[in-house]
Amino acid sequence: MAAIPIIVKHQGKKYPVELDPTATGETFKYQLYSLTNVEPERQKILIKGSQLKDETNLATLGAKPNQIFIMMGTPSGDPSAAVVEKPKEKIRFLEDMTEAEAAQTAGATPAGLQNLGNTCYMNSTLQALRGIPELQEELMRYSESSDAASSSSGLTNLSQFGLGGLGASTDLTASLRDLYKQMGETQEGFPPLMFLNALRTAFPQFAQKAKDGHGYAQQDAEEAWSQIVAQLRNKLKIKDASKEDTKSLSWVDKFMSGRFETTMTCDEPSASEEPTVGSETFLKLDCNIRVDTNHLREGIKIALNESIEKNSPSLGRNAMYTKSLRISRLPKFLPVHFVRFFWRRDTNKKAKIMRKVTFDAELDAVEFCTETLKKQLIPIRDKIREVRKEEEDFERARKRQKRMKEENKENGDDQLGPIEKAKERERQRELKAKGPATETGLASEPAETSKKDADTAMTGTETFKTDDEVEAERNASILTSKKELLALVNPDLAADTGANQTGLYELRGVVTHQGSSADSGHYTAYVKKSGRKAPDGKIGEEDGKWWWFNDDRVSEVDAEKIMSLSGGGESHSALILLYRAIELPTVEELDVEEKGGQVRKM
Repeated sequence: MAAIPIIVKHQGKKYPVELDPTATGETFKYQLYSLTNVEPERQKILIKGSQLKDETNLATLGAKPNQIFIMMGTPSGDPSAAVVEKPKEKIRFLEDMTEAEAAQTAGATPAGLQNLGNTCYMNSTLQALRGIPELQEELMRYSESSDAASSSSGLTNLSQFGLGGLGASTDLTASLRDLYKQMGETQEGFPPLMFLNALRTAFPQFAQKAKDGHGYAQQDAEEAWSQIVAQLRNKLKIKDASKEDTKSLSWVDKFMSGRFETTMTCDEPSASEEPTVGSETFLKLDCNIRVDTNHLREGIKIALNESIEKNSPSLGRNAMYTKSLRISRLPKFLPVHFVRFFWRRDTNKKAKIMRKVTFDAELDAVEFCTETLKKQLIPIRDKIREVRKEEEDFERARKRQKRMKEENKENGDDQLGPIEKAKERERQRELKAKGPATETGLASEPAETSKKDADTAMTGTETFKTDDEVEAERNASILTSKKELLALVNPDLAADTGANQTGLYELRGVVTHQGSSADSGHYTAYVKKSGRKAPDGKIGEEDGKWWWFNDDRVSEVDAEKIMSLSGGGESHSALILLYRAIELPTVEELDVEEKGGQVRKM
């Protein structure tokens, strides 16, 4: 094969080099050694973001004339090699940072919320909602209306001076914006005075006094969640760039609301009525709990089919109807409410259903959907599972390969190349097939292959792929599968950027209750940790840990703790689950992967 003229860039200089496709990476490094004086073992050669390894066959690179290779490394005798460059930015220690700067560093413990007297229901709700980054971002863009500003008694400007926590605004949405901003500037427990004042002003039920006359009464976290979200729905408006209509849209409607297709059917056979079909909007799914309910999916199915007594036009009297609900739109963020509290007339208070109901870290919501939506989601969901299996197989192969390399290193044969190792394995198989023959004797025997062993014997013409080539093939296969995945998305579904386009959800937050009734006990929240944010804005991989918000006390827990919150007694049991849609890779992300950049697992 003819040599290919390429250019190697090293320390600001360009070297024209003739690349021999029949050679290996090791030979190429010696070729560069003669030009740069950098020893082969000190060289790092980058080609399209991938590092060249010694055993790589240069023909597999597909190099083109005048292609640029990047070389890094310095000669061992170069004094500059030992010089450590001065950091471009001054290193700052936590002791030298302000409280706000320390709170915004990567890995910082988030702020808790002080309990202001039976306000744990509110604290846990606010922490779970704060686990939605998109909501925080939109709140930062929110500005109060003139009506809300005038109703704040002229004190709205106090938030500019850091005094918003004193109760500067009665606009619940503005209060939430200010609270989240202040929480982002501290790692201490913050007093949510401003928001509590706005909540009690907007909804006087949360200002109810305790029966003993001391302080305020405990409230239901689910009621607080519903009222806060309803207020955000009315106030937090956005422009939907995905639609031609320029009218403002509620942020909650776009990202947190779903739609039901309803069917009302009379249960009595004598009723000559056609089923009534309609639609409803929902902001959460209920999980009803009966004596035989063991899992979240069972409870959701119960809630999607309810019995209603109403007047029958055909019968001229009241009759029982079955109202069936099927989801026609899945939102990006899906809260699920365990209906654990019910009113007991004999005690005149809300009692709690203690039954254990398990749930999963991943929710498949396809089974709750209409047939039309199912047809759109099932191919995508199934393809995601195929991609995941391919990724898992790839990861297992990499770990196995790494383990084999470590074992080879311990056995002293780590100097063998991949081809030599393959030949050695084949020779060992031949030794076992020969039975009593000694290794020395077998090595001196002529190579004879019977028809029986023709499929396994070495003929000298076999080719073996390097580790780089195998990994590149696997990455290309996964990338192709992801592109096929995007091609399965229905255009109408793809246009709805606030909807779930996969049918799958991952658990991101949990609000829990400890105790035997809604009017007593204690609420806390768990929020899954996000990956660290890089300087370029990209989010890194998550470590699987969770933050536990127990009022002003914040600690880190493992994922196993979350799965233990299924109830079964007066201990902490899940009341609200916050799920986030598992999203599809974007075209931009796949372009980055194709160029050898960061790979996002499904």
